[in-house]
Amino acid sequence: MSHAEDNEGTRRDFLYYATAGAGAVTAGAVIWPLVNQMNPSADVQALSSIIVDVSGVEVGTQLSVMFLGKPVFIRRRTQEEIDEARAVELSELPDQQDRNANKPGLDASDENRTLDDAGEWLVMMGVCTHLGCVPLGDGSGDFNGWFCPCHGSHYDTAGRIRKGPAPENLPVPTAVFLDETTIQLG
Repeated sequence: MSHAEDNEGTRRDFLYYATAGAGAVTAGAVIWPLVNQMNPSADVQALSSIIVDVSGVEVGTQLSVMFLGKPVFIRRRTQEEIDEARAVELSELPDQQDRNANKPGLDASDENRTLDDAGEWLVMMGVCTHLGCVPLGDGSGDFNGWFCPCHGSHYDTAGRIRKGPAPENLPVPTAVFLDETTIQLG
């Protein structure tokens, strides 16, 4: 093998590697915008967390806010509502598991659904788990909680399904108190 043939092989190898590298860069440049467009837009990312001032929510009333395009009920419960919810045996509930983003994997006891240890603050998604309607609150329905008039689902004072076609309790979103009067959702 002559020296010229040996150099030819080296040049050929270099051209293969350079072409493969250019092809990889070109493929990456084509694929990246397709992958990047699947990321959430800036307006969606901005809405992934909201701050709610609850200083004006009196005991026995609720505030409804929009979070991720869905209503969220923030209720400041009375002692009577708390006692009523805590008196319910889990065996009486159609859905004994909970969908609480703050405390995953726990049962649907009232203590596991509330934002504070005293049970005064209940934060939950305001969407019926049957077909996505918005239930009425302020002591509605057979269990003094929420009632979905569209199909007749009754929720108790802890947002747990008690009667009707809804298969699950109202879900509890990720929420935390930032201070005594401010809740962060998301």
